[in-house]
Formats: sequence, structure tokens, C-alpha cells
Amino acid sequence: MKILKESANNMDISLGLPVNFLFHKHNMQSIAALIPLIPGANLVRQPFEGIMVYSFATPQAESVFHEVERCCKDAIFIAGGPHPSARPDETLRYFDYVVIGEGEETLPELIATIQNGSDVSSVKGIAFEKDGIFLTKKRENVDLDKFPPFDPFIMHNTIEISRGCPFNCAYCQTPQLFGHMMRHRSIDIISRNARFLKDVRFTSPNAFAYGSDGIHPNVGKIEKLLSALPRDRKIFFGTFPCEVRPEFISDRLLEIVSGYCANNTINMGGQSGSQRILDSIKRGHTVEDIFIGAEKCLGHGFTPVVDFIFGLPGEIEEDQRETLRVIKWLTGQGGKVHSHYFMPLPGTAFEERMPAPLSKSINRIIGKLALHGKATGVWSKA
Repeated sequence: MKILKESANNMDISLGLPVNFLFHKHNMQSIAALIPLIPGANLVRQPFEGIMVYSFATPQAESVFHEVERCCKDAIFIAGGPHPSARPDETLRYFDYVVIGEGEETLPELIATIQNGSDVSSVKGIAFEKDGIFLTKKRENVDLDKFPPFDPFIMHNTIEISRGCPFNCAYCQTPQLFGHMMRHRSIDIISRNARFLKDVRFTSPNAFAYGSDGIHPNVGKIEKLLSALPRDRKIFFGTFPCEVRPEFISDRLLEIVSGYCANNTINMGGQSGSQRILDSIKRGHTVEDIFIGAEKCLGHGFTPVVDFIFGLPGEIEEDQRETLRVIKWLTGQGGKVHSHYFMPLPGTAFEERMPAPLSKSINRIIGKLALHGKATGVWSKA
């Protein structure tokens, strides 16, 4: 990133009010996609006068609300992202406007409408207070090719290659934000933007679903994508910061990734080693898929890094022990695990469900794995 303002003093006069994006490490992806659409906007680390734009998820919501509540600047506050989209009523206690869902078309139109003093109720995809909470008409999903993933002169970032997910995992906000139909950036646009990056990384709900309907892998499309990327760059595909579903892993896909990419890990979403829990969260794959996917990764020289969520609603100690058995097998084979502790997210089927308690004995065992570098993340309530 080349520009990060500590003061908002480079406003484009044509904007009228200066527009400032509150930047922090958790919202880099969304800010990178939005700032190219508002010429002259600033990246700032604290509120300033003018129009302040925030994007945040549930873990950051409390601190953001506190910051805005105690802010004494003369500013118009706009919020977007997963938490405001799911909880516009709560967000509007602190913010003037909420952008619901995707912001590429909505945010520039909203800012222009504010600057012009026009009627904001004409802007689709927002919420604001007008005799209570007023929601405008829903906006259609955007065409990703019409918008850059980042501005190379302001902020280098990963390239978002897909949005949407046909699955309906009970804990996940993705389908609520971006819909159940997968949309993909074209190979030409992805390749063009990859030239601005030294290490080319991607974001997607499932990297191995690129070019497909999200249910059946399109191996040929993935090979076309990877073969079109600049050869003088390091390419990382199917690994951090995105993951893949275990049932999408195949020998042919791993051969393709091995041939074109620099990563030696594959990040896989497993979520639970209990089939009962996988079924209850509507995950759409089996425990056996996790084993098979990991074995294929190991067979092709990739270290599988598998995500698991502990404390899922309805989980009992036996479910946790089944997950632990999978974890022990994975780490015994040379794989690694990344753990999460369940957090109910607004807009999901589990938003009103409380986390299940984690067994003390399992907590100790995972702690030992972490000490040996075989497990990372947060697996119990702090």
C-alpha cells in the first residue's frame, strides 16, 4: 500500500465534502475494492470531518460503534460490510446510512447523492432512518468485471476471483451477502491485475470452484486461469487467504496447482469431524471427504491445513472427540489444523444459537498440539 493518510487533507475539490475510508487490517479487502470508485478519497486511521466510510464484520462491531459514538467530528457516517448488512437497525443507532450487501454500485451513488443534496431514498440497497428504519429497494448483484479488485497506485491486495456460494452452511454469512449463485471475474481481468502483484493471491468462498456453478468443479477453467497468469510472479492458489471444499480436491486439480503455483499448502474447510454435526450445519460434505482430500494433498506434496470449528450449536463431547480423532490423524500424517470457536453471526441460521462448551480434556490436547506447531487459531472461549 502506497498511501495511508493520518490526516484527511488531500480532498478532490470536485467531491465537495472530503470522503474518508476508515482503514484497519480487518477490512483491507473491501476497502481495496471500494476506494478506486471514489476519486480523491482518503485512507485514514481515525475519524475526520466530511463523509466517513466504514466496513466491518461482527468481531469489530463493538469497537467501531464505540468509536463513532464518541466521535466529535462533523461527519456523515456510512457503514457497510457483513455486520451492518445483517443488522442495519443496530448500526443506524450510530451511523447515518448503511450500504446493504455489495457496495461497488451503491456506495458511489450514495456519496454522489449526498454531495448533490438529492433524495437518498432513490438509491437502491441502503438503509437510513426516516420515521423509523427505511430500506430502499434491493440492488441486483454486480458484474465483477466492471470493477477493479484494487487500485494498484493506492493499495495492492489479493484478487477476488469469485463471489457467492450455492451452499447454505448454518454459520456462514456469504450467501446472505452475495447470493447463492457464484459469479467469477474473467481470466483476462484477473491476469491483467496480477501483473501489479509480486505474490499473487486470491480470495474466493472456494478457490477450486472458480469458473463453475459452485457445486461441480470446472477443472479446465482453473487450468486456463492459472496458465494465463504472468510467469514471472509467484502464484498462490487454494491456500491462504482463501480455502477449498474437501470434495473439490482431485488428483488432476492438484497436478495443475503443482505445475503453476508456488504454494506447498492447501487450505481446506473441514469444520467438524462429526458427521452428525456436518449434517446439522448443512455443510454438504462428509467426514470421509476430509480424509480423502487430505490424502490427495499429501500424495501430491501439499500440506493440508484444515479448518475446524469448535462449539458449534448442538455439539456434545462425543462430537468433539470425533473431531479430535480427525485432527490427530491429520497431524500424524504431517497435516496442520486451524481452529475457530463458534461465533453466532447475524443473518445466519445460527445467529440466535449459543456456542456449545468445549471439553476441558480436548482443550488441553489441542493446546499441546499448538505448542508443537501442529494447530493454530482459537478453539475455546477466551
